[in-house]
Amino acid sequence: MTNRIPDPARFPARFTWGVATSSYQIEGAPREDGKGPSIWDTFCRTPGKVRGGDTGDVACDHYHRLDSDLDMIRDLGVNAYRFSISWPRILPHGRGAVNQAGLDFYQRLVDGLLTRGITPWATLYHWDLPQTLEDEGGWTVRGTAEAFGTYSAVVAAALGDRVRHFITLNEPWCSAYLGYGIGIHAPGRHDLRASFAATHHLLVGHGRAMQAIRGQAPGAQAGITLNLHHTYPATDTPADRAAAYRMDGFQNRWYLDPVYGRGYPQDMVDLLGDLSPQSQGLVLPGDTELMGQPTDFLGVNMYSRAVGQDAPGEGFLHARQIRPEGSAYTGFDWEVAPDSLTDLLVRLQEDYAPDAIYITENGSTYPDVADEDGNVNDLERTQYLTEHLAATQEALARGAKVAGYFAWSLMDNFEWAEGYDKRFGIVHVDFDTQVRTPKLSGRTYRDFLARAGQAVGA
Repeated sequence: MTNRIPDPARFPARFTWGVATSSYQIEGAPREDGKGPSIWDTFCRTPGKVRGGDTGDVACDHYHRLDSDLDMIRDLGVNAYRFSISWPRILPHGRGAVNQAGLDFYQRLVDGLLTRGITPWATLYHWDLPQTLEDEGGWTVRGTAEAFGTYSAVVAAALGDRVRHFITLNEPWCSAYLGYGIGIHAPGRHDLRASFAATHHLLVGHGRAMQAIRGQAPGAQAGITLNLHHTYPATDTPADRAAAYRMDGFQNRWYLDPVYGRGYPQDMVDLLGDLSPQSQGLVLPGDTELMGQPTDFLGVNMYSRAVGQDAPGEGFLHARQIRPEGSAYTGFDWEVAPDSLTDLLVRLQEDYAPDAIYITENGSTYPDVADEDGNVNDLERTQYLTEHLAATQEALARGAKVAGYFAWSLMDNFEWAEGYDKRFGIVHVDFDTQVRTPKLSGRTYRDFLARAGQAVGA
């Protein structure tokens, strides 16, 4: 079991401590200064797709509140901020002429961070694909991957003299499966063949982006962020162990193996059959090398674990994820399982040997209630945070090369298909007034960093 109380002194002296957001979830201003529409602008206007008919049109109004939000980040005591860049702000139609006004916004953001002694971490794609490219087939066609490489070169050329950490993709599993396979995220398609086509082109796009960053910002570090769940069998039977391995193949190995130059795991290719990119004729000569471009780090988004049970005939995995009894659960009904973070990080180090691992997202959602003074004493989220910091500490002790931790999220925001119903922030946002108030979890994180002696900008 993890020591549930993390010791600040047991983290490396130059550990990266940050908070994270994404463009569509906080920026608002969907049509200002030449920005083009994204698939999430379209999806939010499709009846029945987003809870309450919510949209990201205003979100946290970050586009207009940049300076005060950067001050808020500084006041939390972090030394890094992970944000994402809106592709349609830079290239309104996904390719073609650069929208300088959109690029200027990110120039101001980066310069504002550096002025405050905070290291910028830029994610190039966090799900807001230009709608024009989706109209041409989206991630199911190779042209989108090529366009992503060109866009990545534009951003790296403009920001690479100041941004020294780039993430190509955020959670391609979500983009491919939730967006194209089961349709609960933009663009809302329900087609498993399309989902696995999207997987392949996302990973090809990652490779193109890595090449672009190396070419335009050779001094920068670059990698990818994957959402990973350590997977356990429901029982210690051969059937359940095999089911857990299949689930791990779909969620984890399907992305990790290509990124680390191994190509797709053959057991999964065989299991998928006609669904696989190989059967669809999408894997071209050189793709294994392209997807496996050397990276400087692996970004890990972790929220919970998976527990797998054999279920013959159920879906293409013939497995189901069960809900263990007796566990605590977040507002998303995700099991709180901090020890699985330790197991995941150690497994990644042993199986893939990344040069560095950064926890690029980790957090929880609960039905926060502000008191009459606007304060939120989010005890459950605070416990989740401290337990996962302790789990990270344990992974370090067991040899995982963990170099940083980013809390998700900086502030309450637009939570995709859940609209504004689910809150992940360590800072409370009153969406009527846009007033920001650090929650107990945010104050606890700030105090932990102060005890760790992490000077901003270290």
